Amino acid sequence: MSELRKIIIDGREIEVDPAMTLIQACEEAGIEIPRFCYHERLSIAGNCRMCLVEVVGGPPKPAASCAMQVRDLRPGPEGAPPQVKTNSPMVKKAREGVMEFLLINHPLDCPICDQGGECDLQDQAMAYGVDFSRYREPKRAVVNLDLGPLVGTHMTRCISCTRCVRFITEVAGMPELGQTGRGEDAEITSYLGQTLDSEMQGNIIDLCPVGALTSKPYAFTARPWELTKTETIDVMDALGSNIRVDAKGREVMRIMPRNHDGINEEWLADRSRFIWDGLRRQRLDKPFIRENGKLRPASWGEALSAAATAMKGKTVAGLVGDLAPVEAAFALKQLIEGQGGRVECRTDGAKLPAGNRAAYVGTAAIEDLDFARNIVLVGVNPRLEAPVLNARIRKAWLKGAEVALIGETCDLTYDVTHLGTDRAALEKHAADDHSDLEGESVVVVGQPALMDKDGAAVLAQAMRLAQGMGGKLLVLHSAASRVGAMDVGAVTDGGMAAALEGAQVIYNLGADEVEIASGPDAPFVIYQGSHGDRGAHRADIILPAAAWTEEQGLFVNTEGRPQLAMRAGFAPGEAKENWAILRALSAQMDATLPYDSLPQLRRALVDAHPHLGMVDELSESEPQAFDAGDLLTADFPGHGREHYLGNPIQRASQVMGELAAGAKARRPERIAAE
Repeated sequence: MSELRKIIIDGREIEVDPAMTLIQACEEAGIEIPRFCYHERLSIAGNCRMCLVEVVGGPPKPAASCAMQVRDLRPGPEGAPPQVKTNSPMVKKAREGVMEFLLINHPLDCPICDQGGECDLQDQAMAYGVDFSRYREPKRAVVNLDLGPLVGTHMTRCISCTRCVRFITEVAGMPELGQTGRGEDAEITSYLGQTLDSEMQGNIIDLCPVGALTSKPYAFTARPWELTKTETIDVMDALGSNIRVDAKGREVMRIMPRNHDGINEEWLADRSRFIWDGLRRQRLDKPFIRENGKLRPASWGEALSAAATAMKGKTVAGLVGDLAPVEAAFALKQLIEGQGGRVECRTDGAKLPAGNRAAYVGTAAIEDLDFARNIVLVGVNPRLEAPVLNARIRKAWLKGAEVALIGETCDLTYDVTHLGTDRAALEKHAADDHSDLEGESVVVVGQPALMDKDGAAVLAQAMRLAQGMGGKLLVLHSAASRVGAMDVGAVTDGGMAAALEGAQVIYNLGADEVEIASGPDAPFVIYQGSHGDRGAHRADIILPAAAWTEEQGLFVNTEGRPQLAMRAGFAPGEAKENWAILRALSAQMDATLPYDSLPQLRRALVDAHPHLGMVDELSESEPQAFDAGDLLTADFPGHGREHYLGNPIQRASQVMGELAAGAKARRPERIAAE
């Protein structure tokens, strides 16, 4: 960091880094500067001119504070610090003039605009504008774009700040928007009038400072002052993005990102942002019992009694699904193992070594990607598995990081060096000498690479490669519940096959991606979950549970960071919280679990696993050796899961269905020669 420089802002002297822009220096001094085009995570455009300030001793005109650095300021008389004024008559007049220009063509849509109540133009017109206009000319009109099922457009309102263009080009890496024309004919448009393909396009809705880009699914359903806002986390992937859930009454109306520099910065993937309609459909709201091949509604007492009777004296296997909170996995493990049964959370078959946290979580933090000079992706497609993480890798690439890929080739929105598609390429690269590498290195290994018989050997080679590069390993999980369930030991030696072997009863805790055999000799299945999906179709008893927005729960993300999901609303009908169902069932089985409330359960959980009490903190783990076995000779598989239909909530969402259909239509058909 360069030597600090003194600067006087509105008569107050502060010291700042000379590389800072004036708008950043003013923020350091606690002074608000209005802006439309400037955004701290995007390149500087300097085209809205709303952030004008007066530089004392400079040219006799206001300067754009977003495009001028502190080092560009000349010192005052006799070497005095340079002075900047943000509230002088010159600045006030300039801001009023800029606002007047912005409003020349802007329609008076406020009463019917979906951005009303949270519109930057509305707020700044009130704070910095004037209450009249000198213009009587007709306003221009622009044809609206069709950008797909997510982003609604009202382009007549556009003020050409170009935030959407810069985001989709720089962060998302999909240059699908641009500006054409000059002067009055300038307009933002999509490439050849096509819809947007990016998995992160919803972020341009947040970035738009006016009502030109709005959320199509949310449009005209609620006003911001009607909503109850709950800060929580996302579970659609294992990244643990920080989000805000806005609910109207008991219904979730929209999901917005929250800033967390260590995880998602302030971005959010589309499948996380627009999933909320899946929380309303296909819900399980009462218990069911299967009789004569058909499910019939039942009372809670009847269903719990039937489940307890089915489990007593039998060999029971418990399966932990992808969306289960840590508390539910912990309670299930205690209940099932207390009956002599087995529990398993690695339902996709990933060969993650139990008890070796540095192996199944890795040693890297997501934030380490920002500073990495060398990144190696092993059997992973981060663009589909964790779009926000992929944007972070792209940011490192833009700063000069070298990105290499071992596995199936794919468009990741940045250039990669393809080292091969099979295990041999990984083994060779791990054996190579990497002493010539400069800067930090991160190896990212995905779940598809760990699902074959040699998954443990692949993981061992990835760890060896990370150590050889003098870097760290990041294991990219696909299930939000996986790391937390591994932490509490919800695993069986030998994995899924060993857990299900000889099982007479299967307790399915929301594991909808598992195929359970049916037939006369098939096991009895008790399903506890929120949606009527695959697991419920196979169940003999259904116990309706809350979704992740309807209960408090702990989730541990892919880097091993425990985070709290908070309740934004209540579960429909008779559905109960996951841990409460297991506690009630244990009482029916005369094996009552030793807690009567969520705080008591959390206390028992943290006593057994202290690091889970360190919410939003990363705890380091020492790498340990584990039994790896030999590598196969096969290629690494591609990303097998449907990006938009990977869990029951997504499959219940109409918006996700539209996105999946659109993605499938865009996918090129393979021909025989391929």
